[in-house]
Amino acid sequence: LRYDLLFERFLNPERVSMPDFDIDFCMDRRDEVIRYVGERYGAEKVSQIITHGSMAARAVVRDAGRVLGLPYGLVDRIAKLIPNRPLGTSLGDALGRTDKAQKESERISVELCQLYESDDEVRPLVDLALELEGLVRNAGKHAGGVVIAPDAITQYSPLHQEEPQDTPVTHFDMKDVEEIGLVKFDFLGLRTLTIIQWAVEAINARADRAGQPPLDIIQLPLDDAPTYQLLKRCETTAVFQLESRGMKELIGKLQPDCFEDIIALVALFRPGPLQSGMVDDFVDRKHGRQEVSYPHPLLEPILKPTYGVIVYQEQVMQIAQVLAGYSLGGADLLRRAMGKKKPEEMAKQREIFESGAADKGIDPALATGIFDLMEKFAEYGFNKSHSAAYALVSYQTAWLKAHYPAEFMAAVLSSDMDHTDKVVDLLRDCERAGIVVRRPNVNESIWKFRAGSDGQIRYGLGAIKGVGLQVGEMIASRRAEGEPYTDLNDFLARLDLPRLNKRVLETLTSPAALDKPGPNPASLASFLPEALRAAEQRQRNSDAGQVDLFGAAKVAVEQPGCVEKAEWPLLSLLKGERDTLGWYLSGHP
Repeated sequence: LRYDLLFERFLNPERVSMPDFDIDFCMDRRDEVIRYVGERYGAEKVSQIITHGSMAARAVVRDAGRVLGLPYGLVDRIAKLIPNRPLGTSLGDALGRTDKAQKESERISVELCQLYESDDEVRPLVDLALELEGLVRNAGKHAGGVVIAPDAITQYSPLHQEEPQDTPVTHFDMKDVEEIGLVKFDFLGLRTLTIIQWAVEAINARADRAGQPPLDIIQLPLDDAPTYQLLKRCETTAVFQLESRGMKELIGKLQPDCFEDIIALVALFRPGPLQSGMVDDFVDRKHGRQEVSYPHPLLEPILKPTYGVIVYQEQVMQIAQVLAGYSLGGADLLRRAMGKKKPEEMAKQREIFESGAADKGIDPALATGIFDLMEKFAEYGFNKSHSAAYALVSYQTAWLKAHYPAEFMAAVLSSDMDHTDKVVDLLRDCERAGIVVRRPNVNESIWKFRAGSDGQIRYGLGAIKGVGLQVGEMIASRRAEGEPYTDLNDFLARLDLPRLNKRVLETLTSPAALDKPGPNPASLASFLPEALRAAEQRQRNSDAGQVDLFGAAKVAVEQPGCVEKAEWPLLSLLKGERDTLGWYLSGHP
């Protein structure tokens, strides 16, 4: 396989347990994939998997207190005495009764222990909660888990259905499903794949209008110079897996110039490799500051892509195959043994390795040294198949940012519309990159952020605080059905007023949201109450049936006119932008 990926790392005849099937899909189409699997293999053979929600420490105290009829204030105070950190602290931990609590004293609540011993109301509450803690409280559906059975799923597992309209799920959870011999597939939704999908759709819509061929994101060349220049400049905000501050620092040191380097970045940026010093060795060897050497000449083809450093689990397997005659299936067993660090298994594997190396004429001392080296690096080694798959998505997002920055950033902004802080960070990145983000406009904006043919981005209606999905899509769809909105009267007349409360309208006519149609924001804000009263009267007339056969209103409602007002001061306009959008678009105070 390309990039020295090994299928045997995934599945081989000597493997005992089934591999993990974790497959990422665009979030918008994950449910479509699950439906397809049901249609392809038969709905009776396919099912999602149940999850069991258990009664956790704080919740079980509150439930027990409610059953015992204790005052809410007392029960709430006792529940809050159970530490939130470390995660997973149990009631037994908080009372200091578990081995885990003895090793991690921060799990123990001294005050709870004292109240348990001294308060006659607290003790029965805690005792009941201890009996109930960990019991199943409710059933749910695994986020991505799907099983595909050879025959009807009911031949292997009972099914569970909460409500008649719900899709049945296996009554066995994911561990039990595997125990009875069924294979679990995780169909996961990955936000980045959705971002890529949105960006490519926008790019291809523009290409279609220009009569150009569509972009096929799968066929990108992996040696694109502008993409690697973007990476070397550390302009990786919103680039998959490469956007954290620490990763940017590593990219700055490594200066990646080939796809293998991106694969290595994904594998190396983890606590183990960073703390072991192997990352520094990798960087120094790439830039010639440290000599690239190999323990044995036979290992050069295996270790050359990583400058002589063992980075991947697959390299451990290849070394065992080349030096000691392992099959790749046997080498996978060696790799797993090194990961588990069981002394008896490691002693057995060392003997097999050294014997195989001797048969190939390898010096015994050298074979022992290489095995020790493999054992050391296996502790930090990463699955190259995983790194390569993620590196490809990293490259695709970097390529899109390098070649179609407006379309890419519009897609990223749209994916984070509900998180104002994240949107602000992305807007800063747009500003640094010279991408103009224009204020929302009811005659140009849609629900999502959208890139224009001029390379600018129009703010999405969905990112305006207080404007929900239904309202945003209604504004865009009514505009698409007819002409652009001519003024505020026309805007109100064409929308369903019951779905537009006054607060939403005030938001839409704020300095941030409506630079068109109509006069300046100060005039619109002053005119809104009168325009809204007239629109509501028209709506009441229509609801009362006060129209003739031709649809004309019998009771005329005078169309109010907007009186031009002096514009608000610049600071007020900017404050309105900040309050409504979370960021200054027109300037900065």
